[in-house]
Amino acid sequence: MARVSSMSTTVKAYSVPLMLFIGAMLYQLVIIPNTFPESHYDVLGLKRHSSIEEVDEAYEKLVLSGNLDGESRKSSDFIKIRYAYELLTNPIWKRNYDMFGIEEQHDVIEKAKQQYAGKSYSEVQLPLLDAAASDTGDEAFNAITLKDVLTSKIDSPWLFMIYSSGSRCCAHRFGIWKRIAALLDGVANTGAVELGEVQLAAYLAERKPTGQLFYRNGIPSVVAFPPQCRNADCLVRFEGELTTDAVTDWFATAILSLPRIRYYSKESLGQAFIAKTSPHKVKVIFFSKTGERATPFVRVAAKNYWAYASFAFILWTEEESSFWWNTFEVESAPAIVILKDPGFKPVVHHGPVNNSWFSNMIEQNKHQELPQLRTVTSHELGCDARGYSRAGVNVESWYCVILAGRLSRELNEMRRTMCRIQETLSSDGELSSTDNEESPIHAAVALKEKRLTFTWLNGESQQKYCLFYLQSETSYDTCGPRQDVADVPRLFIVRYKRNSTEENTAVKKNPRNMWDALLNEDVDPAAQLVARYNGSNEIPEIIKWIANIVKDGDSRDLPFYRTKTPELVPEDEEPMFLKGAQNILSKGTGMKPKIHGFVRGFYDRLGDPRIGPYLLLGALLSFGAIWLRRSQPSRPSQPDQSEQPSQPSQPDQSEQPSTKAEARTRRRARQRTTSKKDAPSSITDVEPKDAYQMPLSDPDSE
Repeated sequence: MARVSSMSTTVKAYSVPLMLFIGAMLYQLVIIPNTFPESHYDVLGLKRHSSIEEVDEAYEKLVLSGNLDGESRKSSDFIKIRYAYELLTNPIWKRNYDMFGIEEQHDVIEKAKQQYAGKSYSEVQLPLLDAAASDTGDEAFNAITLKDVLTSKIDSPWLFMIYSSGSRCCAHRFGIWKRIAALLDGVANTGAVELGEVQLAAYLAERKPTGQLFYRNGIPSVVAFPPQCRNADCLVRFEGELTTDAVTDWFATAILSLPRIRYYSKESLGQAFIAKTSPHKVKVIFFSKTGERATPFVRVAAKNYWAYASFAFILWTEEESSFWWNTFEVESAPAIVILKDPGFKPVVHHGPVNNSWFSNMIEQNKHQELPQLRTVTSHELGCDARGYSRAGVNVESWYCVILAGRLSRELNEMRRTMCRIQETLSSDGELSSTDNEESPIHAAVALKEKRLTFTWLNGESQQKYCLFYLQSETSYDTCGPRQDVADVPRLFIVRYKRNSTEENTAVKKNPRNMWDALLNEDVDPAAQLVARYNGSNEIPEIIKWIANIVKDGDSRDLPFYRTKTPELVPEDEEPMFLKGAQNILSKGTGMKPKIHGFVRGFYDRLGDPRIGPYLLLGALLSFGAIWLRRSQPSRPSQPDQSEQPSQPSQPDQSEQPSTKAEARTRRRARQRTTSKKDAPSSITDVEPKDAYQMPLSDPDSE
């Protein structure tokens, strides 16, 4: 029993080195052979990277050596030898195998073994490998080199397809790549990298712990660089099925952070899209027959023009064609419909579009018929005292006609009226028939010179800005939240004037007092004069009023008064795809990509041949340390004082005090302890049986 207990104690003590030794043996005998199978050079008995001539010689020796009766040879051995020979005598296949470990037709061996099982090797049909690669038409299509990548702009993203000219699989995928490159034209740089471009192909490849370059998913392989990065750490690899839709959607979403555009049905378009879209945005609706995702350049437009427009897709069906014709006058798909102000005819285009044409179309139609004055449009419209006119920085005076009001039917009617006024001033024929005294020619000229702008202001969301210009008792009928049923749109014009001489010769002066400092702090550079319209809604009356204001502003010397204009309030929050676009990491920051990367890295490191020797070295070191510790003699234990006779013994030298002061302190402590133990109890501790309290006598009572 004692022997078993001693053995278990020994095993427990050496459990750590034993486990390390078992792990080292398991790794060397099981994991390493599976991770590093026999190479095709080993099959032929050659060293790695042997030449084609050496492969020919080795093959001839293996085939012609041994028994001349070839029937006795195993077909399985011959298949492995023949496969290695055909692979390593093709220059392109040999290059791919030597550098990146790529062999596209590796499944041929198992198929041939099953097909010729039990048969002689002479019945094996040769060649085993199909060396007739399909012609791509133009393999050099969009082919690039490392120099092209290094000389490109750093802010432009890249998408690469790595391929081999001798690969049938790559030849079949080249048509897909052409389609992808066409869709990304103008959005990102694209290029096809042949494995013969060694520097660039090696830079884009992954690297095993042993230093071996490889492409995890084989070829063709798709990788991408996000904007502002060319390091290998930023490289992102596509791991899905190589299709046009999958690659373009992955690149647009994960690399460019572009928004997806939803599809809507006939029933959900009105409630889920048009009703929920901000009233100041135009609505861009695409009609598609195929139901494909939005192309990358459409998604780029949705990102760049998110403050001006909202985008939606409709799947076109013949059953609903009459409904779309009656609603938007759409005859067939593909088609694009742009909805602007309420009550105005939509802009409709039939047929496919390309990147440049679509960008120009959105730029021309990003505003409503009557543009809205907002934070993103104030400088562009020239209705900002901190900016300049639409005509340029050299113009000293310009005008902005603003229609303010809450969203209502009355405001929509006035917006249509202002659009007709703008059309009237833009047409020369209608202005030539008017009298010279009351001619609106001044307003027409100012509009033509881009010194006059028409716009409308949401008085509810821009309450402070609206009240700044319409300060009256009835301003709350126009500005601020709706407090009554009445909504009264109001029209006013602002004349902006810059004093270029004063701006060029201005010298910064220190304020004389606090009042001067407050007055001169952040004052708008352009002076403003405001005129409110109190007439009827007749178009000629409004045109006459605008023309007189422009005429007086250009001819008369009006006061130059500057003030601080309230800031316009942003009416839309920044979307999530813009907030995350600046902080997106190429390899993903979510939990799923991290877990996937950890598992993949762990699997890759299992193939490191250094792990087995490290485990064995750890087992030996730990075994030696434990054996050395256990082999040292243990100190004899001190006998128990209670079992020894009471004899005066000298104290151990280690227990003796080091100094006289310390010895004196210990002696006094022992004396105090002994005195307290032997001292009798105090008389006050126990009360006697016959004790009583004597009463005190009062001396005055005597």
